[in-house]
Amino acid sequence: MKAQIVDQQALRAITPAALAAYARGEGWAHIEAYGRHSDVYAHPKRPELVIPRTESLADYPRVVAELIGILAETSGRDELALYRDLIGADRDVVRVRARASADDGSVSLAAGVGLVENAREMLLAAACAATNPQPLYRAGANKEANEYLQQVRLGQTEHGSFVVRLLAPVPPLLQPVLDASWTTPFDQEPYERKVTRRLIEALEACCGATEQTMTGTGMAAFERAVKVGVSANLCEAVARLVACADGLEIGVTWARTRPGTEAYRRVRFSSSDAAILSEAARTFRARHSRPDMELFGTVFQLKRDQDEAEGLVTLKALVDGKIQSVKATLDQANYRQAVQAHDQQLPVLVRGDLERIGQRWRLNGAELLNVGMAEDEDNPTD
Repeated sequence: MKAQIVDQQALRAITPAALAAYARGEGWAHIEAYGRHSDVYAHPKRPELVIPRTESLADYPRVVAELIGILAETSGRDELALYRDLIGADRDVVRVRARASADDGSVSLAAGVGLVENAREMLLAAACAATNPQPLYRAGANKEANEYLQQVRLGQTEHGSFVVRLLAPVPPLLQPVLDASWTTPFDQEPYERKVTRRLIEALEACCGATEQTMTGTGMAAFERAVKVGVSANLCEAVARLVACADGLEIGVTWARTRPGTEAYRRVRFSSSDAAILSEAARTFRARHSRPDMELFGTVFQLKRDQDEAEGLVTLKALVDGKIQSVKATLDQANYRQAVQAHDQQLPVLVRGDLERIGQRWRLNGAELLNVGMAEDEDNPTD
């Protein structure tokens, strides 16, 4: 018995753009308008389709249900599988496929939570790198990337291993593509497509860099790949994803409303790659400064020459989950506040560019944001 989609809300979730793009991708061609709000699509060997241009029609769910039935029957597919394709037809779909630990396709609860959380962190790293690739990000401070993540939907899982599906928004392509082999230059893409392109290109570069570790030049390969989106944040997220699964495959299916030169690109990682990616992330963090970091801690030491306006302070602050000594140079006004915090044993919140020099930490361009703020009043860490 074949399942049918009858839920009105679920049917309304299929957009007219997704229906039209799917039909064109399967060989139907636009013929003519049908009334004020629909169009006729014809196929040389299949029935004609009347596809609405707007979901504001009163009987829109019924029309969508009929179209799903026709498309499923003519392609010999199950309606539920076809529905999943239509839901993603106007979005880029990121699939994180983990080899299931059980015959029924399930994974442990902890692994499932880890897969969803780190799939999000992986996409966030790509969103940060979409316009300004860097080896390290304070991802929580990137407003554009976080606003983009708010638009991404978590799709239904799929049979055959455990699959996390991220439905990423992407604007439709408004002009026809005359040459299927032509690729839009990266800098001419909308931000949303830049994110998914950056993601798959960075993952491919990560995969290549892990192989280079056999030659002893692995970190150099990771550093070269920063320009295509590889970062400490991305390496950490992928390493954690790999640790949640015995085998990992990450793929991107391009929206049919904005097609790419290929329908699908994927990258595979093995369990042994987790340690390499974790070490690459650690090395990135050790080598590169972290812009616009906020550190919470206490003033441990003070030093200022009698004739100098600026002063050097040593903070005891939380860095990567550990209390570390961090040196910072403060201007006269900020140094005066630091003296007050030291004398009264008050906590401080300081912002600047955090840099690792050998075994020492330094905060460049430091600014004292707050004195006496309790840590539970505001959590500056990301």
